[in-house]
Amino acid sequence: MESPAHDGSSRRSFLKRGSTAAAAAAIGASAGAAGSAFAAPGPGGGPGGGPGGNAPFPQLNWPDDVREGPDTPKLCQWMSRNPDEATVRRWRQAGITGALVTDVPEVPWDAAELRADRERIEDMGMHVTAYLISAPDAVVRGEDGRDQAIEDIKTSLRAAGEARIGVVEYNWYVHRLKEGYYEEIDETDRIGAGYTAFDLDHEVDGVKVRDLPRPDGVPAFTREELWEHYEYFLREVMPVAEEAGVRMAVHPNDPPAAISRGNPQIMGSVPDWKRMVETVDSPANGMTVHAGVTAEVGFDSVDFLRWMSRKDRVNHIHYRNVRVDEPQVKYAEVFPDTGETDMFGFMRQLVRAGYQRGILAEHPRANDFDRENGSDQSNQYKDVGGGGHGMELYDTGYARAMMQAALIMERGRFGRGDDDGQ
Repeated sequence: MESPAHDGSSRRSFLKRGSTAAAAAAIGASAGAAGSAFAAPGPGGGPGGGPGGNAPFPQLNWPDDVREGPDTPKLCQWMSRNPDEATVRRWRQAGITGALVTDVPEVPWDAAELRADRERIEDMGMHVTAYLISAPDAVVRGEDGRDQAIEDIKTSLRAAGEARIGVVEYNWYVHRLKEGYYEEIDETDRIGAGYTAFDLDHEVDGVKVRDLPRPDGVPAFTREELWEHYEYFLREVMPVAEEAGVRMAVHPNDPPAAISRGNPQIMGSVPDWKRMVETVDSPANGMTVHAGVTAEVGFDSVDFLRWMSRKDRVNHIHYRNVRVDEPQVKYAEVFPDTGETDMFGFMRQLVRAGYQRGILAEHPRANDFDRENGSDQSNQYKDVGGGGHGMELYDTGYARAMMQAALIMERGRFGRGDDDGQ
């Protein structure tokens, strides 16, 4: 069984050397241009840009070769299937054209309805990145009604394929342990910023989160019982998804605590994710590879992304960063440029592997601007360190810059399509 490599330190050193070399070359080019007044614009439009110029990668045309396009990853954001014009304008002004649709119709879906959704969004200058669903309790728990619920999902996947909606992201929880979230205020660096922190020893009404009982009406399960339910779902559904031309992307358990209110979580570790991949050998059976959650479980996000890329199971991406005190137990979601995941290395691996689906820069941090103008009110995490549109723009700009830097490094060194993604 192929395993993710454990060469993170050497990889990070290489990437840092590559980034430093690119920066030094850029500085050198700028200094040379300053010494001779201004360099003549090359075909790319910038000083020394394009073939024959003095830029570090003269074969690149700026900005055309680093634009988001058919052969690049594509940034997206949460969106309604019937978005208002103001929301679309706000995101298009930030360069976002991908819609991750969350208010999906009830299953079973109808192809004509989904097609109307897609065309409505496309008429507004955007495209559908994915639809998001949650697995029904009857399916997760193996209860009465499971088979009918699975048939409804199969019908929905066929409808999605007909409507040309290529990715369906889904959650898989007995219970999501949101009780462990709280706001951590940064008093030393990003002064006053709020982080969404998690701690199994956080107390709710005097009880530690790790000791909270099962919710009323929720049975007790073993890990293997839950895995039997999940594998049954995968074997039933994934062949239909593959035939329909739809890729499914399971979101990792987040928070990824091993136990959530008395029951195991089976999508909360790298071995779990590998077991999912190996249960059904199909590109349709993939996941949302998560830059933050992978670090939360104590694994190198770039290494795991590389492994998943080789398997062709990277069906969606969530892009945020985290500081980890104890894997699966205590961590805080921080700014993308201050956490433990090498966000440039992560983006560069996506470009290197030829990934062309969606990237969601998610979970904006709380900040004074959003607090003062109230733009954080729609954030489900607003009471536990979540921010609003001001910080969403920060995250979007950061993701865009990382994508352009990765495209420069990969296309500048290898050209288009010359690297094997390894």
